[in-house]
Formats: sequence, C-alpha cells, structure tokens
Amino acid sequence: MKSNAMLPAAESQLRNKSSFGKAVRNSLTMAYRGLLKIRRTPEQLFDVTLQPIIFTLMFTYIFGGAISGDVKSYLPVIIPGILVQTVISTSIVTGVQLREDMDKGVFDRFKSLPIARIAPLAGALLADSIRYTIATVLTFLMGYLMGYRPEGGLGYVVIAGLLVIVCSWCVSWIFAFFGVIARTASSVSGISMIILFPLTFLSNAFVPADTLPDWLQWFVKINPISHLVTAVRELVNNGSIGWDLTASLIGAVVIVAVFAPFTVRAYMRRI
Repeated sequence: MKSNAMLPAAESQLRNKSSFGKAVRNSLTMAYRGLLKIRRTPEQLFDVTLQPIIFTLMFTYIFGGAISGDVKSYLPVIIPGILVQTVISTSIVTGVQLREDMDKGVFDRFKSLPIARIAPLAGALLADSIRYTIATVLTFLMGYLMGYRPEGGLGYVVIAGLLVIVCSWCVSWIFAFFGVIARTASSVSGISMIILFPLTFLSNAFVPADTLPDWLQWFVKINPISHLVTAVRELVNNGSIGWDLTASLIGAVVIVAVFAPFTVRAYMRRI
C-alpha cells in the first residue's frame, strides 16, 4: 500500500523534471534562433560594434585633456565607463526585438508549436548575452589599441567583463517587461532611453563625482550605474574587489527578483 501511495508523487516528480528539461531545451533552441537572426542581418550588431569604438574615441579626446591632463591618463577612467554605458544600453534591444516579434505575429506561430511557452522569452534573453559579450570585448580592445593597459591584469579584466555582462542581462529583464506591456517597439525604445539616459550620464562614468555640483553629487553617488563603474575600475585598474562590486550584484539580483516574475506573468497573459 505504501509503495502504491508513493507512485503518484514519483510520477509527478518525473513530469516536473521532464517539463523543466523541455523548457531548457526549447529555450536554447530559441536562443540559437536569435543568433541565426544576427547572422542573417548583421546590421543588428552595429550598436555593439560601432558604438564602443565611436564613444571611446569621442569621449576620450573631448574630455581627456580637460579631466586628466592627457588622453593616456584618462583611459583608466573612461574605458570602464564606456564599457558599462555601452553594454547596459545594449540591453534595451531585448525589449525592442521582443515587441517586434510579438507585433509581427511570430509569437502567435510559437503558440501553435509543442514547445514550452516560456521558451521564446528565455531564448531571447539568452541570445542577447552574445551581444553584451561582443560589446565588452570590443571596448577593451579599443582601449588597448589606444594605449590602455589595465594594471589589474587579464584575470581581473575577465572578471570585470563577466560582471558587466551579468548585470546587463539582469537589467534586460526591465526592458523585456516594457517589451511585453508596450504597444509598439518605438515606445519601448523611447521609454527605455528616458530611464537609461539620465542614469548613465548622471553617473561617474565620464567624470569624477567630486567635480559635479553638490546638489548633483548625492544622486551620482547613489546611482547604481556609478557603483557598477566603480566596481569595474577597481577590478581592472587595481585588481581589487570592494563594496561596489557587492552592491552591483545585490542590485542585479533585486532587479531579477522583481521584474522576472512581472515579465513572465505579463508575457504568459499575452500569449
């Protein structure tokens, strides 16, 4: 009798494991679909290839002499700032492309397929991690070509890159939420820029916080972008890990904990 009573529970566990495995496989397939889209339309990578190059050159030569005295001295300041600003901005694309797919009826076709319902959303988020990686590598490469030599060493450069990629992936949940609830892709882009533009430019990414007016310094110091930029600078320039890295990871976890359930719930209602 006892063994018979345990059968339903065992069957339920097997079904749950099977459903989870199916969701993972389908999500990876959808991520591969996202990579195929990039291969067929490489212009989608313009923002992660041209933006790091243009921004690094522009901001370095405009602000380098005024802030640090010369370009070479400014590179340890600007490269981490450009890295965070570029990769975080790239996360907007997640919401925009999600909305475009929903508008074109692509997700309606997915509903007729025997796949996990969460797979298209999870796959899109996974595929965009490749974009963050490309932007990260190109930013460091551009800095190296301009003479930037991180004192922390290659190991800490890799850790800093992974930190930015992970945080950007977490932030992409915010824009994925906008992509699900907004009516058009252009509105997703507009709303996202209104939020992200002041956060990135009103930070310590380009200039030291103590050079700003007193009334603005308080915002810069509590700005999560400033914590992430400082964490990256400490890693690549000093080879050290401080409170700002911990604060960045805590903030990333909080974002996922808040926005992932909202995004999934809104997404499930739409499809």
